[in-house]
Order: sequence, then C-alpha cells, then structure tokens
Amino acid sequence: MKLIIQGKGMNLTDDVINYAEKRFATAEKFFENIQEVNLIISKERGLFKSEVTISMSGTVIRGESRTQDIYSSIDDVLDKTKRQIKKYKDGFIERRRETKRFLEKIETENPSEFEEVPKIVKVKKFTLKPMDEEEAIMQMELLGHTFFVFLNSNTDKINVIYKRTDGNYGLIEPE
Repeated sequence: MKLIIQGKGMNLTDDVINYAEKRFATAEKFFENIQEVNLIISKERGLFKSEVTISMSGTVIRGESRTQDIYSSIDDVLDKTKRQIKKYKDGFIERRRETKRFLEKIETENPSEFEEVPKIVKVKKFTLKPMDEEEAIMQMELLGHTFFVFLNSNTDKINVIYKRTDGNYGLIEPE
C-alpha cells in the first residue's frame, strides 16, 4: 500500500505524519487490495479538514472530516472510510449471492417470467469540439445538464465537467 500524506496550505509535523501512517496501516490489515491512500490535511475556518482517497482494485473510496483537533480529524476520516469499504464489500458479496440465486432460479423455472434486466435504451453520438473548461461549463449550463463531455483544448484529452452538490464544478481528466 502506498500512503501519501500532504498538508494543504500548512506544514505537517513529523508527529502528525507518524500518527497518520500508524492509523492508516491498520486499514491495510482489515482490507486487502488497497493500492494507494492519499490523505490531504488542511485548516479551514478554524477546523482541521482531512480528505482521504483510497484506491483499491479499480474502486475509489473518498472520505472527508472536519474537526477542531488534527488527530481526531484523521481518526474520524479513517473511521468513515472503513465504514464505506465495509459497506462496499458487503454490498459486493450480497450482489454476488443475488446473482447466483437469480441464475439458479432461471435454470429451474421459465426465464420469460422474470422482469427484464435494465439495458442501454439510447445511444447518443456527438462530435467533440475543442474547448476550455469555462466554455464547457457554459455549454453544460445552456443544455441544463449536470455533466458535459468535451475535448479539452489545453490538453487535447477528453474531459468531463460536472456540477457538484455544493454548487461548484468538478473536472474529470484521464491520466
């Protein structure tokens, strides 16, 4: 597991870094397949904010915590992501069980009795016009969509701009 700890707008002491390393080492014991953990600690409006992104087997888990103490912020964000990982794993196991039961039922009964499985009902094709992020936001707003796919004129790569729940925008860029 690769652990990256960064301070955003602040310098982290060795004690804080060692504490975070020790706490996140426990996550690896409970959940295998964790490839990378990225922890960013900052201070906003008098509160310590810890943001963590965990990459594991093609899945990304994110968590965020704001507390008055830097150490409790680290603990809180770790607890939140542990719950998310457990929920993800439990859901994955349950989905596998449901699929197995469904397939067994199909083998024993008439398949036409079952509801139709969701499928792709519409395919949309369009030409990607090179534009910058601001123009993509404008296009998205004009269309009334919550996301917009475009060819970034600065990087010559396909990007996705999306509206976040906090009213700001997010940008997805391929690596």
